[in-house]
Amino acid sequence: MKSKYGLLSVFFLALISCSSDTPTEEVPTTITVESLTVQGSDITTGTTTQLAVVVKPDNANDKSIVWKSSDTSVANVSNEGLVTATKNGSVTLTATAKDQGTVQASKTIIISSFTPEAPKADFTVNSTAELLVALNTVKAGQIIEVNEGTYPITTRINITTSGLSDKKITIRGIEGKGRPKLDFSAMSEGSSNQGIVLKADYWYFKGIDIFHAGDNGMQITGSNNTIEFMTFSECADSGLQLDNGAANNLILNCDSFFNADSSLENADGFACKLTAGSGNKFVGCRAWQNLDDGWDGYLRGTDNITTTYENCWAVKNGYLKTGSKGEGDGNGFKTGGSDDKLLKHNAKYTNCIAAGNVADGFDHNSNRGDVTLYNCSAYDNGRNYSFSATNPLNKLIIKNCNTLGAYGTTLATTVETTHNSWLIGTTVTASDFKSVDYTELLAARKADGSLPDVNFFKLNANSNMIDKGTDVGLPFKGAAPDLGAFEF
Repeated sequence: MKSKYGLLSVFFLALISCSSDTPTEEVPTTITVESLTVQGSDITTGTTTQLAVVVKPDNANDKSIVWKSSDTSVANVSNEGLVTATKNGSVTLTATAKDQGTVQASKTIIISSFTPEAPKADFTVNSTAELLVALNTVKAGQIIEVNEGTYPITTRINITTSGLSDKKITIRGIEGKGRPKLDFSAMSEGSSNQGIVLKADYWYFKGIDIFHAGDNGMQITGSNNTIEFMTFSECADSGLQLDNGAANNLILNCDSFFNADSSLENADGFACKLTAGSGNKFVGCRAWQNLDDGWDGYLRGTDNITTTYENCWAVKNGYLKTGSKGEGDGNGFKTGGSDDKLLKHNAKYTNCIAAGNVADGFDHNSNRGDVTLYNCSAYDNGRNYSFSATNPLNKLIIKNCNTLGAYGTTLATTVETTHNSWLIGTTVTASDFKSVDYTELLAARKADGSLPDVNFFKLNANSNMIDKGTDVGLPFKGAAPDLGAFEF
């Protein structure tokens, strides 16, 4: 008789044998996201930008992303990473790996494509009476907006309330509408009949026309003011004058024209003169057909001040509105001068143009200071550059300048005149330029107030004045600066 244990052994052996023939089932491995990198760019134009995410490792099972914006009032982000902006600002977009919900990466983008809204006005002016009330009651940091139209004014406006460096007082025309015109033609001609006397500091004027004042259209005796995109016309003295200590004022993209007194021998376009302070700057301004000078820097009562001029154009000064000659000096830029012929008005001109003026394009007038001209142009003036040995400048620097015709005289106690068109060994002709028609310089300004695009005195491709300048710290293209006010 066989043992029952023997039968059991056989059974278990058979069972083991059967088990060993069955394959073992492997459990699948899950590969999770370990890191994310968000890529994208700032929004400088338009309103959208597409973000991308680099997922590591590449073979992660679930690469799907959940997006979040730190500030939905600035920008939203879609499930696909498309960012849609609603206003300027900074926003952080965060990507989270969906598999575990713990791995994240962020990207901060700057949005600057929206035109900033102008601060709301504290005063909106529709009449002369409302304008005068606003000017008498405005405070630091406040804004006066003046609607389009003509505002007859019979007496001088004195402004004595100052703003602050971080809270300027603003008076402006309303953007997108016609310009307001302050009409002082009811005033008689007289030395006290300026249109506006700005005796205060930290004002910002923009987009207003000043017409037919009995003396200066605007006289500035305060400091740290900005006068932008204004016009001054048909006044009985200089359209805009800085004196009585006025310092560090910026005159930007302004025009002054047809200013003349009844004696037909006075009135400049712009004047930083007599007792003016230092640090005043003219940028992108034009002066044309003013009876006396385009710019006058004559001093009386102050000394050793500095004024700068950038991209300014002086055209046909010394001629009246009718086109006939007056009895004034007729210079484009009069750098200085004084009664005793001893005072110093230091001046720096860059990319300035003097064309068609009755007398000198750039004039010395016994100024005893330091004068620098970089990349300036002069054409068809009585004398193009006139810096003589009589009561000479202390120092004269002229570099990268050009002219068509005789250049004039360039003398001083110390002289640095190099790399100018009359020194390069070739004759300058009209064929060097795209145009020699300086009436182009009087075309309408662009909508933002900047100077018009012109062909006048821009160099042709075959001009010998290309790359003939020297580096004076101004931007240029090519191997070296070109000569004159415009780079080819």
